Amino acid sequence: MTLSPSSPSTAADWQALGARLSLRADCFIDGRFVPAASGARFDCNSSIDGRTLTAVARGGKEDIDRAVAAARRSFEAGDWRSQPPRARGRVLRRLAELIETHADELALTETLDMGKPIADSLAIDVKLTARCIAFYGEAIDKQYDEVAPTASTSVAMIVREPLGVIGVVVPWNFPMMMAAWKLGPALATGNSVVLKPAEQSPLTALRLAELAAEAGLPDGVLNVVPGYGEEAGQALGRHMDVDAAAFTGSTDVGKLFLRYAGESNMKRVSLECGGKSPQIVLADAPNLDAAARSAALGIFFNQGEMCSAGSRLLVDARIKDDFLERVVSAGRAMPPGDPLDPNTRMGAILDRVQYDRVLTYMDGARRDGATPILEGGPVEVHDGGYYLAPTVFDAVTPDMQIAREEVFGPVLSVITVQDIDEAVRIANDTIYGLTASVWTRDINMALKTARALRAGVVSVNCYDDDDITTPFGGFKQSGFGRDRSLHALDKYTDLKTIWIELD
Repeated sequence: MTLSPSSPSTAADWQALGARLSLRADCFIDGRFVPAASGARFDCNSSIDGRTLTAVARGGKEDIDRAVAAARRSFEAGDWRSQPPRARGRVLRRLAELIETHADELALTETLDMGKPIADSLAIDVKLTARCIAFYGEAIDKQYDEVAPTASTSVAMIVREPLGVIGVVVPWNFPMMMAAWKLGPALATGNSVVLKPAEQSPLTALRLAELAAEAGLPDGVLNVVPGYGEEAGQALGRHMDVDAAAFTGSTDVGKLFLRYAGESNMKRVSLECGGKSPQIVLADAPNLDAAARSAALGIFFNQGEMCSAGSRLLVDARIKDDFLERVVSAGRAMPPGDPLDPNTRMGAILDRVQYDRVLTYMDGARRDGATPILEGGPVEVHDGGYYLAPTVFDAVTPDMQIAREEVFGPVLSVITVQDIDEAVRIANDTIYGLTASVWTRDINMALKTARALRAGVVSVNCYDDDDITTPFGGFKQSGFGRDRSLHALDKYTDLKTIWIELD
């Protein structure tokens, strides 16, 4: 369903289009929509106002078994992996085009499902999802195998082969984009996939599967089973016929997938998990206004519901007071609003559970002695929805809970530092290592600091700027393996040596 060749311009326009929206709600297995084997369903509620959008199939072990069997059949038959790389590329590029054609529909579904601003769903989620799929569609026929340097009496070829059936589990905060980061390289390399979207935001994954079939992806190559993590997710992680599991989500659940793999068939596991990312602003930062806007966006974008959120601000004591005034001003310019209003910059918190979690951390910070300099807190936008304004805590110490644990909400912790050595020490004093940033005019200091920070992505004089061409992933308990870029192809392939002895 294509809603409009040009996006609506008001919240009322989006609401009117929402009344016409047809939502997919069944499992997508072997090329068609089917109910869960048990017949069970669960309510999929909108983060905007809590209303029920639809009742989604509650997939369980039997549905995972059916989906894995379909994926295995398609893989062994070679319906997809045996197609020439150029042919697979055409299908993925066609899928990217369909995503762009259905941009309004997908963006609206994403916003209704998990509450992010419609402008972000359009400009970021849909756009980058299409860009990701297109990138891997373009990359397929540009990857070469190798010939080893042997004696003239032998030929040794080193070839990459798809792993087989890939189990993919993605989070609720960027449902489309996180799925694309894994589907793009997994499908490009010839694998078949079973995708388990987060139960809080399953709707766009189901629509993407339908669009993939329309683009020409053979039956069984992409299957989507919505359901609860402890049911469908665990069944996928433990399945004996799944060759690899790719997971994005919390560190605690990531550890469960390692256990599932060890207790089943030793399947490959790649993890992109939590973060407590530092933003370091030194006294010689080149543009304090730009740094302040970046610091605010780094934590308040997407309601702070990001593993890469820059939740710790480590600021040089010499500029702290002046800089914090600018950060607070930037935060005040991002009040929560109606997610369907194209002018809204912060939307709804996912649900009551996440809302209460964030408030609990805020209460704990006050008890520990942190000082709120931007109070934030609950805001009334829609009955039935949960909205929190940006919050900034000063006088945070590195040992406080608010400075050590992932909040996943619009809450910034400010830690004062005296020099770069202290900043790096505090920045690295965490179980996580996903992203980080440093602001300085000194290129030598910038490079030295970037190398010293234990994080998978380090930004200099910006925060979390990225592109599909660069890898994304973390150190330590932020996980291992990389999404995005050509390096992501490594997760879904294995090396085979073919040695030929010549007569």
